[in-house]
Amino acid sequence: MFVIVDSREIVTAGYAAGFEREGFACMALTPSELPEWVKTASEDDLASIEAFLLGECEERPDFPRLVRSYCDQAPILALDERPSLDQTLELFACGVDDVLRKPIHVREILARVGAIRRRTMTEADNLEVGRIKVFFDGRDALVGGEVFELPRRERRILEYLARNHGRRVTKTQIYNAVYGLMNEEVDECVVESHVSKLRKKLKARLGYDPVESKRYIGYMLKAQPQEAASRPAQDARRSATAPAERV
Repeated sequence: MFVIVDSREIVTAGYAAGFEREGFACMALTPSELPEWVKTASEDDLASIEAFLLGECEERPDFPRLVRSYCDQAPILALDERPSLDQTLELFACGVDDVLRKPIHVREILARVGAIRRRTMTEADNLEVGRIKVFFDGRDALVGGEVFELPRRERRILEYLARNHGRRVTKTQIYNAVYGLMNEEVDECVVESHVSKLRKKLKARLGYDPVESKRYIGYMLKAQPQEAASRPAQDARRSATAPAERV
């Protein structure tokens, strides 16, 4: 999810619509709302943020330090409408990761955020989990070596599960990442429907269900079938208990 801060609703609404078309959630805050929100947000909420976008406002020079004191992993980018070397240098001095010249397409923002993450957080632009390969630049995943086209919500869920493979994520975490924290028009239960459809499609392609689900605990993407994962341990136990060969 992206957080955009600007006092003008027309600006935040425009970017929110652009991110929505690309399948990304976007939360709009006014400059006066950001400090209170970032101080009271839960760890799960902050972990779901992919980047902060700061529009022009008087408080902007103070925001990078404020944000990083509570959320130190999400990149911070400034949207600049009036090209000025002095202002650009001031923004970098305040701690932003990049300064973007408006107008700028949402896809370019996504590419720049991805580049920052790869550079500062050693995050690749793709990730392989078993026979599933996902991309974080808007491309369709590859499953079993073939392009795996999905509706944008299901694609985002697959990307989120892949990014968190090896650990469980809750329905709320997925919802926050895909729909945003302040989207009251969509019920959280829609996540179950999207995950169910995604699992059926993956199972049809792979021959097994790669998404493990446990009630009240959450979902986890697996690299291989459960029986395949447990086979080495079973073989080891059989070897340990088998009688020694006679010479």
